[in-house]
Amino acid sequence: MRESQCLLVNHVTSQKTTGYNRSRTEPGRHERNGARGAALQNAKVLPSTAHRARRGPLIVGGLAVYCAVCYGTYIYISLGNISKTSSTEIPEDVSDRYNYTARTFDRDVDTTEKLMGLGWLRRSLTRQATGHVLEASVGTGRNIKYYDPTNCSSITFVDQSAEMIEIARSKFRDTYPQYQSCRFLTQSTHDPIPRPAPGGFDTILQSMGICSTTNPSALLSHLGRLTNPTNGRILLLEHGRSHYEWLNRILDEHAPAHADKHGCWWNRDIQKIVQDSGLEVVQIKRYHFGTTWWIELRPRIGRAEARE
Repeated sequence: MRESQCLLVNHVTSQKTTGYNRSRTEPGRHERNGARGAALQNAKVLPSTAHRARRGPLIVGGLAVYCAVCYGTYIYISLGNISKTSSTEIPEDVSDRYNYTARTFDRDVDTTEKLMGLGWLRRSLTRQATGHVLEASVGTGRNIKYYDPTNCSSITFVDQSAEMIEIARSKFRDTYPQYQSCRFLTQSTHDPIPRPAPGGFDTILQSMGICSTTNPSALLSHLGRLTNPTNGRILLLEHGRSHYEWLNRILDEHAPAHADKHGCWWNRDIQKIVQDSGLEVVQIKRYHFGTTWWIELRPRIGRAEARE
């Protein structure tokens, strides 16, 4: 009897011990469900590689559509309120138009420049200004807020529109009231400009100036002679002919009317103008169907003489 009871007690104890050990070595139902839920949650948080790959073309396509819409808006706004004019009626020099549009110029171009991201291009251009700096065709000073004067030994601003350069002067004084090494010259960039001793300007900037000047290749050559031959650079942000002939036909058709109203020949062949200047091309980047040109140049002959 006692033996039977002992066997029964041992059997029950063995079952309890086995169950206890299993509970310590095997995950329970709740633990398994919790692990499964965590795995599902992680799968939702981390997208698959295939999903990310599909998303890339959508982003690129969206950006392309955005750029097309922005440039189309720019063309639409620019063509608004201008009438077709024969090119024989409009002189090549239309720079005097800026005297009449100076007071409203910033307001007129703000929207289109924001849509096209020109502020970013202006900033990337101006932030590279170092040493003795010349900004040709400064206009109303749309680049002024992007300068870092701590990198500039001196800054010279040139524009032949007295009304525009006064606006630029006011902007500079308001933005950098402590900076004294600057001067404003009301004259054509074609005319002689005093060079800082001993070598000339280290950085020359010009944005949207080729479109409104006569003989632009000669202008660039003149800027080259003002540039420090050892390490000087000419940085341009310009607009002109496109990669696409259909767009060039639109620019050509409306160029006289646009020049008459805005003082800007927007269909100039920037590539040929740069080639004819005799300057050395360091790099060219193009945006907005090829109509916006970001250009870095340097004096070819000057560098050769400096090396000798």
